Amino acid sequence: MDAVDRAIIAELLRDGRMSVRTLAERVHISRANAYARLTRLMEDGVITGFTVELAPHKAGLGTSAYVSVTIEQNSWRAVLAQLREIPFVEHFAMVGGDYDILVLVRTPDNETLRHVVLERIQDVPGVLSTRTWLVFDEARGSGAHWRG
Repeated sequence: MDAVDRAIIAELLRDGRMSVRTLAERVHISRANAYARLTRLMEDGVITGFTVELAPHKAGLGTSAYVSVTIEQNSWRAVLAQLREIPFVEHFAMVGGDYDILVLVRTPDNETLRHVVLERIQDVPGVLSTRTWLVFDEARGSGAHWRG
Protein backbone atom coordinates (compact mmCIF):
# COMPACT_ATOMS: atom_id res chain seq x y z
CA MET A 1 0.00 0.00 0.00
CA ASP A 2 1.33 3.40 -0.95
CA ALA A 3 0.38 6.97 -0.04
CA VAL A 4 -2.35 7.10 -2.71
CA ASP A 5 -3.97 3.92 -1.37
CA ARG A 6 -3.91 5.39 2.14
CA ALA A 7 -5.47 8.61 0.82
CA ILE A 8 -8.23 6.59 -0.87
CA ILE A 9 -8.93 4.78 2.40
CA ALA A 10 -8.99 8.07 4.33
CA GLU A 11 -11.51 9.57 1.90
CA LEU A 12 -13.75 6.50 1.95
CA LEU A 13 -13.69 6.43 5.75
CA ARG A 14 -15.03 9.99 5.67
CA ASP A 15 -17.69 9.18 3.07
CA GLY A 16 -18.08 5.60 1.86
CA ARG A 17 -20.80 6.66 -0.59
CA MET A 18 -18.69 9.01 -2.69
CA SER A 19 -18.43 8.30 -6.39
CA VAL A 20 -15.22 7.10 -8.02
CA ARG A 21 -15.12 10.42 -9.86
CA THR A 22 -15.19 12.42 -6.62
CA LEU A 23 -12.69 10.05 -5.03
CA ALA A 24 -10.30 10.51 -7.97
CA GLU A 25 -10.59 14.29 -7.74
CA ARG A 26 -9.90 14.31 -4.01
CA VAL A 27 -6.77 12.16 -4.24
CA HIS A 28 -5.61 13.79 -7.50
CA ILE A 29 -5.57 10.75 -9.76
CA SER A 30 -7.51 9.71 -12.87
CA ARG A 31 -10.87 7.98 -12.56
CA ALA A 32 -9.43 4.86 -14.19
CA ASN A 33 -6.58 4.79 -11.67
CA ALA A 34 -8.99 5.34 -8.76
CA TYR A 35 -11.24 2.54 -10.00
CA ALA A 36 -8.30 0.16 -10.48
CA ARG A 37 -6.89 0.93 -7.03
CA LEU A 38 -10.29 0.58 -5.38
CA THR A 39 -10.84 -2.76 -7.10
CA ARG A 40 -7.39 -3.98 -6.01
CA LEU A 41 -7.96 -2.87 -2.41
CA MET A 42 -11.22 -4.85 -2.37
CA GLU A 43 -9.73 -7.92 -4.08
CA ASP A 44 -6.78 -7.90 -1.66
CA GLY A 45 -9.19 -7.82 1.29
CA VAL A 46 -7.99 -4.43 2.54
CA ILE A 47 -11.47 -2.98 1.99
CA THR A 48 -13.98 -5.64 3.03
CA GLY A 49 -17.22 -3.76 2.45
CA PHE A 50 -19.20 -0.57 2.69
CA THR A 51 -21.67 -0.26 5.55
CA VAL A 52 -24.12 2.07 7.22
CA GLU A 53 -23.23 3.47 10.64
CA LEU A 54 -26.19 3.64 12.99
CA ALA A 55 -26.81 5.71 16.08
CA PRO A 56 -27.85 2.82 18.37
CA HIS A 57 -30.16 4.88 20.61
CA LYS A 58 -31.96 6.41 17.64
CA ALA A 59 -32.29 2.95 16.07
CA GLY A 60 -34.09 1.59 19.13
CA LEU A 61 -31.08 -0.01 20.81
CA GLY A 62 -30.91 2.12 23.95
CA THR A 63 -29.05 -0.32 26.19
CA SER A 64 -25.44 -1.27 25.44
CA ALA A 65 -23.07 -3.38 27.48
CA TYR A 66 -19.70 -5.03 27.25
CA VAL A 67 -19.78 -8.62 28.46
CA SER A 68 -16.56 -10.39 29.34
CA VAL A 69 -16.70 -14.14 28.90
CA THR A 70 -14.46 -16.78 30.46
CA ILE A 71 -14.48 -20.08 28.59
CA GLU A 72 -13.24 -23.63 28.99
CA GLN A 73 -9.82 -24.29 27.55
CA ASN A 74 -9.92 -25.24 23.85
CA SER A 75 -13.62 -24.38 23.45
CA TRP A 76 -13.07 -21.06 21.68
CA ARG A 77 -14.03 -22.22 18.17
CA ALA A 78 -17.40 -23.58 19.28
CA VAL A 79 -18.09 -20.63 21.57
CA LEU A 80 -17.31 -18.07 18.85
CA ALA A 81 -19.56 -19.93 16.40
CA GLN A 82 -22.43 -19.80 18.91
CA LEU A 83 -21.87 -16.10 19.71
CA ARG A 84 -22.22 -15.27 16.00
CA GLU A 85 -25.80 -16.60 16.12
CA ILE A 86 -27.03 -14.69 19.19
CA PRO A 87 -29.29 -11.72 18.38
CA PHE A 88 -28.08 -8.32 19.65
CA VAL A 89 -24.41 -9.40 19.77
CA GLU A 90 -22.82 -6.64 17.70
CA HIS A 91 -19.14 -7.45 18.02
CA PHE A 92 -16.81 -9.73 19.91
CA ALA A 93 -13.06 -10.17 20.23
CA MET A 94 -10.80 -12.78 21.73
CA VAL A 95 -8.60 -11.02 24.27
CA GLY A 96 -5.68 -11.79 26.53
CA GLY A 97 -5.83 -11.24 30.26
CA ASP A 98 -8.38 -12.14 32.92
CA TYR A 99 -11.12 -12.90 30.36
CA ASP A 100 -11.16 -14.77 27.07
CA ILE A 101 -13.76 -12.95 24.98
CA LEU A 102 -15.15 -9.41 25.10
CA VAL A 103 -18.64 -9.05 23.64
CA LEU A 104 -20.49 -5.83 22.71
CA VAL A 105 -24.24 -6.29 23.13
CA ARG A 106 -26.83 -3.67 22.05
CA THR A 107 -30.45 -4.23 23.05
CA PRO A 108 -33.66 -2.20 23.20
CA ASP A 109 -33.85 -2.36 27.01
CA ASN A 110 -32.44 -3.90 30.21
CA GLU A 111 -34.87 -6.83 30.12
CA THR A 112 -33.61 -7.87 26.70
CA LEU A 113 -30.00 -7.42 27.85
CA ARG A 114 -30.71 -9.67 30.82
CA HIS A 115 -32.15 -12.32 28.48
CA VAL A 116 -29.16 -12.14 26.11
CA VAL A 117 -26.59 -12.46 28.90
CA LEU A 118 -28.28 -14.90 31.27
CA GLU A 119 -30.22 -17.08 28.86
CA ARG A 120 -28.21 -16.96 25.65
CA ILE A 121 -24.52 -16.22 26.33
CA GLN A 122 -24.33 -18.12 29.62
CA ASP A 123 -26.10 -21.10 28.03
CA VAL A 124 -23.42 -21.51 25.36
CA PRO A 125 -21.53 -24.78 25.98
CA GLY A 126 -18.00 -23.95 27.09
CA VAL A 127 -18.88 -20.63 28.77
CA LEU A 128 -17.75 -20.70 32.41
CA SER A 129 -18.67 -17.18 33.53
CA THR A 130 -19.60 -13.69 32.37
CA ARG A 131 -19.26 -10.19 33.72
CA THR A 132 -21.30 -7.28 32.37
CA TRP A 133 -20.49 -3.57 32.17
CA LEU A 134 -23.25 -1.16 31.14
CA VAL A 135 -22.24 1.55 28.69
CA PHE A 136 -23.28 5.04 29.80
CA ASP A 137 -21.82 6.99 26.89
CA GLU A 138 -19.74 6.32 23.78
CA ALA A 139 -17.39 8.33 21.59
CA ARG A 140 -15.43 7.52 18.47
CA GLY A 141 -11.66 7.97 18.50
CA SER A 142 -9.60 9.28 15.63
CA GLY A 143 -8.59 5.78 14.49
CA ALA A 144 -5.60 5.09 12.32
CA HIS A 145 -4.23 8.03 10.39
CA TRP A 146 -4.37 6.97 6.75
CA ARG A 147 -2.82 10.09 5.23
CA GLY A 148 0.88 9.70 5.23
